[in-house]
Amino acid sequence: MNYKKIIFLFFIVSLSTEAQLTTGWQNYSSMNNVSSAVVTSDGIWAGTEGGAFYYNFKDSTYKTFTKTEGMNGSPITAVAKDSSGNIWFGSQNGKIDVYNPTTKIFKNIFDVYNSERTEKKINAIAVYGDTAFVSTSFGLSIINTTTLSFYDTFFKLGNFASNIEVNYSYKKDNIIYAATSSGIAVQKAGTTNLVAPESWNTFTTIDGLSSNTIYKIDAYHDTIFISSPKGFSIFTANTWQQILPSFANNVITDFIVTNGSLYFLTDGKVYSYTNSTVSPFISQQYIGATKILAVRNNEIMLASNFGIVFNYGDGETNISPNGPKANIFFDMAVDQKSNLWVATGKDIGGVGFFKYNGSSWKTFDVTSAPLLSNAFHAVSIGSDNSVYFANWGSGFVRVKNDSTIQSFSINNTPLIGMTAYPDFLVIGDMKTDSKDNLWILNHDPADKIVLSILTPDSTWYRFKNTPDPDIIQYILLAIDQYDTKWFVSEASTKKSGLYYFNEKSTISDTATSDDRAGYVSGLNSNSVFALALDKRGELWVGTNSGVNVISNPDAILTSSSSALKITSVFSLRQQAINCLAVDAINRKWVGTNQGLIVAATDGSSLLATFDSKNSPLLSDQIKSLTIDEKNGIVYAAVDGGLTAFYTTALAPNTTFSSIETSPSPFLIGKNSSLLTIDGLIKDSDIKILSIAGNLIQEFSSPGGKIAFWDGRNNEGKFVNTGIYLIVAYDKEGNSVATGKIAIIRQ
Repeated sequence: MNYKKIIFLFFIVSLSTEAQLTTGWQNYSSMNNVSSAVVTSDGIWAGTEGGAFYYNFKDSTYKTFTKTEGMNGSPITAVAKDSSGNIWFGSQNGKIDVYNPTTKIFKNIFDVYNSERTEKKINAIAVYGDTAFVSTSFGLSIINTTTLSFYDTFFKLGNFASNIEVNYSYKKDNIIYAATSSGIAVQKAGTTNLVAPESWNTFTTIDGLSSNTIYKIDAYHDTIFISSPKGFSIFTANTWQQILPSFANNVITDFIVTNGSLYFLTDGKVYSYTNSTVSPFISQQYIGATKILAVRNNEIMLASNFGIVFNYGDGETNISPNGPKANIFFDMAVDQKSNLWVATGKDIGGVGFFKYNGSSWKTFDVTSAPLLSNAFHAVSIGSDNSVYFANWGSGFVRVKNDSTIQSFSINNTPLIGMTAYPDFLVIGDMKTDSKDNLWILNHDPADKIVLSILTPDSTWYRFKNTPDPDIIQYILLAIDQYDTKWFVSEASTKKSGLYYFNEKSTISDTATSDDRAGYVSGLNSNSVFALALDKRGELWVGTNSGVNVISNPDAILTSSSSALKITSVFSLRQQAINCLAVDAINRKWVGTNQGLIVAATDGSSLLATFDSKNSPLLSDQIKSLTIDEKNGIVYAAVDGGLTAFYTTALAPNTTFSSIETSPSPFLIGKNSSLLTIDGLIKDSDIKILSIAGNLIQEFSSPGGKIAFWDGRNNEGKFVNTGIYLIVAYDKEGNSVATGKIAIIRQ
């Protein structure tokens, strides 16, 4: 046996897999929750929970900005414009991104982010001349807008505690004002060394402020106004006094001074203050509005958690780019048409479910669809491409043909609600088996029947012979190739962990003795958070202490769970696993609290690790995963949004049609890339032949639609310039496809 050749081929396959792990990525996020924005003559620059966007007034188009486009900060918490027209974005994590609309290039400032501070949020940015005043969680920083270098940071403002949080800063007549949660600090006239605490006067409620929490500062008719949770105060003769007593107990969310008037926002309503007179500016109440962005004539723009509200007197519109309704991706699945479906959460955390068709997002909730609740927390795809969503309290729904929705509740099913709340029907999870039966986990039912089945002809069966009659809180259902149901108990007071059930194809007899049911012992931990069946039929189990693999799930059909072969994946030891997904070539994508890990098919090695530092992921904790095998897209969800990783792991063709290669011609030599061989069926073998028919190289594909070759022969040397034949065939040699490639050796 030629061991050198085997080792070399293994190296080639491994190299190809790692080199082609990802070919690109894209971020998707909700930009409805607008934290701050700048309105210019041409459009709006808005910072949101999921990144930033620009809205063009002229053509009503959007441009979005996330890590894909070079923005590093997230979520965006502050926006400003400097005198050169650059847009400044400050973020929750302390990163500052400066965007030049002309060059379309981001420059990044990481000084705050790289600091040793625990809290690094950028609360506000105000630009005066060539200086940006950056209000942070630990003080006030001053940055040169031309060089982007820090002048200084003021950590100690007068008598206030060191590292005090600054909410907002303002400059008037060369005097700097800093709004904090302990009062307001004012620069002493003539002082230049603002690092020195004695350069600042401090004022609190003792000095006449209505509240020590100060939100914003501005000047109206040369008088300094400040807003707080208890109305307005003004600064006159070096003292503070409350103004507008009718609003003394109101939270003044925001205010601006423009057009000779002061406009303020409280309780979702906007008022104008002109010549000591207060009057409502608009009659509507906008719950969720956070900032007044612009006022002109009878028009007003507000930042809110449902986009930018543009009220133009006789009408209004919401401005935000198409995207998911919220950055909540509790569970995800991809259907046979490559549509992405998203469940958003339990109880009040759920906002319905989403569909993404590759170009636009659609939200299904109680306001837009015939749904009883928005608490959809689990999603699965049926064999007929129906989409099933499990609800936390209202049963489940089935979506057919992308839009037709049918609800299943206590009113039209035999399913039972919880003991304490009979009308509250919780579905733990649901999956279809090889016969198109829908299996349903009834979570915590009053009658203790946790496993039910809905057949394709709409017949219901309920199974009493489940593993443990005393445990009725099950989640995370997976069904293997033997139609064994694997599910997880999360009962904290009873025996938590992994259970199984197989009715031995006798669904009409729900109490037969041939049913197989039991509990799985020997896992790394009984706190199980993820289940995934791979291409070999092995069950991968993610726990809070790593991953276990059950290589022979069929053992329970003839024996007890003690016959199961359970191994621990060494490369993933001690990792807290949140989710698992298997791609088209059987690699494992593993979501953890520290990022996304890609493991080899058997878990023996780690191929890559992605986190917020080395990839477009907006944060490190992976919430859910799913894979579009048809297009090789891995969707990874985090708190701030969704990242799509584009890979070459595409589902194989069912039959050979044609072999396509790229690049063409294939240039080999120093620093050459890999040749892509596309159009393969599952587990194809490949031979590279010279034009005379001599064998140059042979190897197996990774398993999917695509394989790679580095242009070397079976001795590890680059081949000569010429035309080469590519022959791909199945294991039995019954299906064959051929192609040609021109190679130029440099």
